[in-house]
Amino acid sequence: MSDDITPFTMESVIQRICELRGQRVMLDSDLAVLYGVETGALVRAVKRNIERFPDDFMFQLTDQEWENLRCQFGISSLWGGRRSAPYAFTEHGTLMLSGVLKSPRATEINVLVVRAFVWLRQTVPAYQEIANKLAELEKTVSGHDSAISEIIQALQQLMMPPDKDKRRIGF
Repeated sequence: MSDDITPFTMESVIQRICELRGQRVMLDSDLAVLYGVETGALVRAVKRNIERFPDDFMFQLTDQEWENLRCQFGISSLWGGRRSAPYAFTEHGTLMLSGVLKSPRATEINVLVVRAFVWLRQTVPAYQEIANKLAELEKTVSGHDSAISEIIQALQQLMMPPDKDKRRIGF
């Protein structure tokens, strides 16, 4: 990357990827920051080339989705906040952006964005497999906990001295 732009890492790009409608996406405002343009300029460039962005490449958030995001991230709608719901770009949509924006920075950032999506696609299933195995182990161990607890209670009852108040039967 050149010296006059803020360097971004793959980790900083991954943090900007969220999941909406069951897809990993990046919001137009996050992409604008990465590409070093204003969000409005990015959206205008996309609208001038809308044929490159079918519904499976880009979609606009519904009012409910946008409200949920604002609540989740604490985004202000007062004094300079957005007036309309943002656009969300899938991995393929972000690929199209580099062709629309046509700058050296767009090309560099696009490579980083694609690598981030690929890394997530390859890594997250491995983490999900580990999470599933941990959940299975937790179920197994919790079953053992109750059995061990019952054994300890039985041992404690066996170790208790007999009651002295009982009357002896017989001689």
